[in-house]
Amino acid sequence: MATYAIGDIQGCLDSLLSLLDKCRFDRGKDRLWLVGDLVNRGPRSLETLRFVRDLGPAATTVLGNHDLYLLMVAAGLGRRSKGDTLDEILAAPDRDELLAWLRHRELCHLEGGFCLVHAGLLPQWTTATARALAAEVETALQGPSCGEFLANLWGSEPLCWSDELQGWSRLRVIVNAMTRMRFCSLTGAMDLKTKGEAVDAPVDHLPWFDVPGRRSAEDVVIIGHWSALGLRIEDRLLALDSGCFWGRHLTAVRLEDRALFQVDCANTESQA
Repeated sequence: MATYAIGDIQGCLDSLLSLLDKCRFDRGKDRLWLVGDLVNRGPRSLETLRFVRDLGPAATTVLGNHDLYLLMVAAGLGRRSKGDTLDEILAAPDRDELLAWLRHRELCHLEGGFCLVHAGLLPQWTTATARALAAEVETALQGPSCGEFLANLWGSEPLCWSDELQGWSRLRVIVNAMTRMRFCSLTGAMDLKTKGEAVDAPVDHLPWFDVPGRRSAEDVVIIGHWSALGLRIEDRLLALDSGCFWGRHLTAVRLEDRALFQVDCANTESQA
């Protein structure tokens, strides 16, 4: 059995299928770990959702910001982003089943010394703490308060974590860290505006994974989300968003031996 961690797909199903062929993925015995952002931007978001759902226990995926955006749009909340590619999902006959499946994905997955999360973890969180906090969000998303949760989700405040936070503000910080964050200060204050490369860090901020003494370094954290960062493989970090939609690559890392697999996305679904 092998476990393949794969970067942001964003509706680029053709690239995903090519990558799985290259990995010789066997759904009967192998597993996929997907970093989130299954949908949006690419042309085959509906088919991507169906494909991953139909893999059943062979696929573990965490929620990304684009996945949460789909849930918000489906609930009639927020403003549509120009150029999103969600209409096919919203009009699908199995829309409700797909959205229910998506709502029941984890925000953070912890297993065997690895932590799978879309964007990152605040420096004061251990991976065990992050998993417990993710469960609070999952309870809200999967329960009868889902609509109210989604209505209070969007926004960038507060920027810092405190154990004293309660209610929607508490859940919003957890979601923003795990699905939107790239940079934060030494004390864990997030910058949620800057989207450039690591060298573009705002004053007094660092890429979240470079904050000295971050407590999540006990495990290997696997992320996507940051296409401008590109592929980065370190002892305690696997950053796997290698810009498939932008015409670069879709990447998989086999966790057992860190073997690297990539497909060129320039001639598939790319909008570069």
